[in-house]
Amino acid sequence: MIKFKSVYLRQKGRTIFSGLDLFISEKEKVLITGKSGIGKTTLFRILLGFESVDRGEVRVNGLEICRENIRDIRGKIFYLSQDVDLKDGVIAGLIDEILEINSIEKPARKDFKTWMDLLELEDNILDQPVRELSGGERQRIGLLICFLLDRPVWLLDEPTSALDDAMKKKLAEFILAREKTILIVSHDDVWEKSGPVRKERWV
Repeated sequence: MIKFKSVYLRQKGRTIFSGLDLFISEKEKVLITGKSGIGKTTLFRILLGFESVDRGEVRVNGLEICRENIRDIRGKIFYLSQDVDLKDGVIAGLIDEILEINSIEKPARKDFKTWMDLLELEDNILDQPVRELSGGERQRIGLLICFLLDRPVWLLDEPTSALDDAMKKKLAEFILAREKTILIVSHDDVWEKSGPVRKERWV
C-alpha cells in the first residue's frame, strides 16, 4: 500500500533519511515514535507531495509520487497536522465547504450526531469561528472532518496531544478499529495500549 525504498533526503545540510526502507500494508496501523526533528512529519509531507526525496522510490497504492500522480494520491489520504491547520471561518460552513469540494453528500443528521457524540462535541460548537477553538476542540474538529471524508489512508500527526486521558483512550480505540491504513506520529503511549499497532521507533 505504502512503500519507501532506499529513500535519501537531506535538508539544510542535515541528513533526514539515509536509505529508508518502510512498507505499510493495506489497513495496517503503524505508530511512529522518536525524538523531534528526526523526520516523522517529513515522512507525511513526502507522501503528500510537499517534499521531494533526493534518491529512492516512494509509492502509494502502486502509484509513484510525482506531479502526474499526486492529485490521485492526495485524494486517497486524510492528513491531520500537529497544529490542526483549519481555514478560518465558522465551523459549520467550513465543514459544508470541505464536503462540497470533495463531492460528498452531507450526512444524515443522525449519522452526524453519532460522530459529534463520539467526539463529545456540543451542537453549538458548529456556530463558532475556528479562531475561538481550544487546542482540544481543534483536534476533535479535525478528526470529525477525517471521519466524514472517510478516505482509505489516514496520516495523523500527534492527533491526541491536547486531549484528556479518557478521550485519548476512547479515540485511540476507535481509530485503531477502523478498516483503514493509518500512520500515527505520537508520543502518547495510549496507542500501544488501545489496539493492534505496529511500532516504528526512530532514533
